[in-house]
Amino acid sequence: MTTRCGYVALVGAPNAGKSTLLNLLVGSKVSIVTPKVQTTRSRVLGIAMRGETQLIFVDTPGIFTPKRRLDRAMVAAAWSGAEDADMVLVLVDAARGFDDDTRGIVERLKNAGRQAALVLNKVDLVKYETLLPLAASIGEAGTFDRIFMISSISGDGTNDLADYLATSLPEGPYLFPEDQLTDLPQRLLAAEVTREQIFLQLHQELPYAIAVETESWEEHKDGSVKISQLIHVQRPNQKAIVLGKGGAQVKRIGAIARGELEKMLDRRVHLFLFVRVTENWTEDRAHYDSIGLEFDP
Repeated sequence: MTTRCGYVALVGAPNAGKSTLLNLLVGSKVSIVTPKVQTTRSRVLGIAMRGETQLIFVDTPGIFTPKRRLDRAMVAAAWSGAEDADMVLVLVDAARGFDDDTRGIVERLKNAGRQAALVLNKVDLVKYETLLPLAASIGEAGTFDRIFMISSISGDGTNDLADYLATSLPEGPYLFPEDQLTDLPQRLLAAEVTREQIFLQLHQELPYAIAVETESWEEHKDGSVKISQLIHVQRPNQKAIVLGKGGAQVKRIGAIARGELEKMLDRRVHLFLFVRVTENWTEDRAHYDSIGLEFDP
């Protein structure tokens, strides 16, 4: 039996649908998804089997013009994922079109002489007659060997994309067990699930000032697990927003995150959330190390 295996980097502007596509192709939730841009902060691996091929997807943070240390670290992680991968998929939000962030991505790949496949996502949100001119304009700007039009929400077009990847990756042995879905440690995955709910429940810019850390993980004899997490905010008024009146907001966040974790872990979860003011967490080298980002990219 001939097996294939390789890394496929998903790159694109913020909110192009990379994490949604990753979860769909893997068949399980391994990367958090919100309507807000720049949700994914670090590199996430999602692992899928397609016939005799092991597809190792690298979900990267959205690529944009960085302004802060955290922004720079996220963008550096995205480009590192692209440079190390066997294949690159450039995801484009078809509704947003060929914006400056996408133009910069295409230009950098072209200058590096890197072949990629163009994936126009969210095609169900735009008129069909606009798709061909959009694909043509992006295709002319870069070095794309294939163009796909998909919807990562409905799954339209994604089977063709997965088949293309499965037959294009190099021959070789599998790098992970066939039933493994991600390389994320459970503690980090649990922290990401809580951070996802913070993004979804708090509608101000506040989520960008927040980090979540799994402080302890205790296995119980009945098969359940007790997870304690710290929610780091930068200012006291942010702590008040996360807590909500009488602690109602953080309880809501915790209840929904606990339900998500119980589905993912297939076990009972006792989740305890604590909110702490950590003014300079974005300048804390240990936090960057914990989520796999370079402090000085």
